[in-house]
Amino acid sequence: MSQDASWWRAAVIYQVYLRSFQDSDGDGVGDLAGVRARLPYLRSLGVDGLWLNPFFPSPQHDHGYDVSDYRAVHPEYGTLESFDALVHEAHQLDLRVLVDLVPNHCSIEHPWFAAALAAGPGSPERERFHFADGRGEDGALPPNNWRSIFGGPAWHRVTEPDGSAGQWYLHSFAPEQADFNWRHPEVTAYFDEVLRFWFERGVDGVRIDVAHGLHKSDGLPDHENAHDDELTGDPLNPHAWNQPEVHEIWRRWRTIADGFTARTGRERVLVGEVGVLDAEQLALYQRPDELHQTFYFEFLRADWDDRILADVVDRGLGTIAGSGSSVAWVLNNHDMPRSITRYGGGAAGSSAGDIDLGTIRSRAATLLMLALPGAAYVYQGEELGLPEVTDLPVEVLTDPMYHRSHGARRGRDGCRVPLPWNADESSFGFSAAEPWLPQPEWFADHAVDRQLGSSESMLHLYREALALRRCVPALTSADFRWLPAAPGVLAFTRGDGFACVVNCSSRVVSAPVDGELLLASHQEAGDKLPPNSAAWYLLTAQPPQTGGPDVLSPCLGVRSAAPAQDRRR
Repeated sequence: MSQDASWWRAAVIYQVYLRSFQDSDGDGVGDLAGVRARLPYLRSLGVDGLWLNPFFPSPQHDHGYDVSDYRAVHPEYGTLESFDALVHEAHQLDLRVLVDLVPNHCSIEHPWFAAALAAGPGSPERERFHFADGRGEDGALPPNNWRSIFGGPAWHRVTEPDGSAGQWYLHSFAPEQADFNWRHPEVTAYFDEVLRFWFERGVDGVRIDVAHGLHKSDGLPDHENAHDDELTGDPLNPHAWNQPEVHEIWRRWRTIADGFTARTGRERVLVGEVGVLDAEQLALYQRPDELHQTFYFEFLRADWDDRILADVVDRGLGTIAGSGSSVAWVLNNHDMPRSITRYGGGAAGSSAGDIDLGTIRSRAATLLMLALPGAAYVYQGEELGLPEVTDLPVEVLTDPMYHRSHGARRGRDGCRVPLPWNADESSFGFSAAEPWLPQPEWFADHAVDRQLGSSESMLHLYREALALRRCVPALTSADFRWLPAAPGVLAFTRGDGFACVVNCSSRVVSAPVDGELLLASHQEAGDKLPPNSAAWYLLTAQPPQTGGPDVLSPCLGVRSAAPAQDRRR
């Protein structure tokens, strides 16, 4: 595979939610062999790599984010040998592989936590976690007033080895996910070895879960603004999140990653899930000696409004890119309602919204995201235009967020329904068995095989956009400049000769550029853009070496080629 430095700066990475991508062994659950069989699909889509959600041994209380062994593979998903085969074949196709590490917490079935329970209060084993005596009479109240992100108190009381009611342990998420104490040197050393283990197996990077949450304030003081009747924890709790000491961890991990880069000639990257709302704070995680990237969730959360989107883009480019890193744009992921539903006014567990409106806006947002300087992360099914499944039967919901909130929060299952590959096959080609989450009948309209046969499909739009992104020289430039545009319209240039125009309004507008149409989200776009549409243009006035028809010649074969056949095993 290619050895270019800083490949991550403009990469497009495809997020694989493993349980729902492709099942190879007929148990209704996706697995590593299924991903391996679909690698040609990802190569034909035009992405640069894939990020695998957790596949480690786990009791699956939070579908892999409760890890019991960080250096093995859950039997449902395969073996270390099948993982190695996946990495090898991905590299042969010039696809990078990122894995998902979960260092904030582990499963209560992790050997360390089992040892802590057995050892009792005051033991060295309990110092690896946040154990504390309760407050009130007989310690019957939690040690502080923190709330779990999944609902309820952030503390769970244990039964001691002698059968008595004992200490409490901290869990920022589900009770089955105990928070590590990152002030303990054994925790630091343990994850150093976990990181090295996966780099030694050839992975190109790691996505770090809850990268802002590892350290907690000394003494675990009460959160002054917390309320006992809050549904879930405050993600801005100043004692639980974004502590200054967490940056020391990322400097340590960066040193390890850079060591592998120097030794192997392949750059290893660290990508953080950092849940801070201030872009300047977010940028601190991407200083040259810390994480390479963090997801820019402001873009995902932004309403469909030109002024809001422009402000979000400016903050990202002005702070994150200003730190010397690049922005990691994202429209969807496994934790949020899908963009089509959001843009159509719907929400998880409430209503589907206006799917047609959401779809045309999502198509336009795709061209906006892929035209911006930086990297992009595409969540599986996004390229198929999948809306959120908002009407899953209550009895099939598995997300602890739903159960911990007593149904007040619908949870994230609606964006995790297994993918439709073939419209006329059982389970739409995902599995020979019933999938772990049921697929609605209308998934057939979004199946890969049907979309490959339509030049107007979402899949076709993604393949065209990703091919052009690779081939148009201006899209490799860090240059970005806003153009004057009418109210409701965004317009900008990249490098010499490329422009993107996005019409966020409900009226037809004239494109404020003079050039050749390269690609549009709407079939009627050209000199004028329909409402909620976007288009890419090759500008007329540009130097010959960077423009004109010749600039597209390397792309034409990629854009018109049929996808490689998937291997099914």
